Amino acid sequence: MQRRTFLGLSRLLAALLPLSIFRPAWSAPETFEVTHSDAEWRKLLPGPAYRVLREEDTERPFTSPLLEEHRAGRFACAGCALPLFSSETKFDSHTGWPSFWKPLPGAITRREDTSLGMVRVEVHCRRCGGHQGHVFEDGPKPTGLRYCINGLALTFQPGATA
Repeated sequence: MQRRTFLGLSRLLAALLPLSIFRPAWSAPETFEVTHSDAEWRKLLPGPAYRVLREEDTERPFTSPLLEEHRAGRFACAGCALPLFSSETKFDSHTGWPSFWKPLPGAITRREDTSLGMVRVEVHCRRCGGHQGHVFEDGPKPTGLRYCINGLALTFQPGATA
């Protein structure tokens, strides 16, 4: 590749990179079954849970009590109580966040996340849109997926069946 071509492509990529990092403001808003105003969400959710579920923040690793939750039951959305994961699919990923290899059917939605200058797949509660975490392709069999979920985005329902 010639130096001139390389420099031209480098300038083009540098100009386009900021556009890929942020979600476009013109994208159509999603609609959900459970909706609240921002003020209502703030009243319903404690501060850290609000930041994770509504502002797509991430809790610090190894801080969630759900990391050590090993009883039979379901993990539900902390925003609307929709069951999202069965304890049967939970595993220790050694990443510091509760991890699952499969969500319950119809429980989550996915979308591309290009923040932090990389492409990831973000997962949200299907019913209220609450940010749960991300899914990666480095999980165990049978799916090979790792749903890396913020513990603050979940509640645990012991004994509940999938």
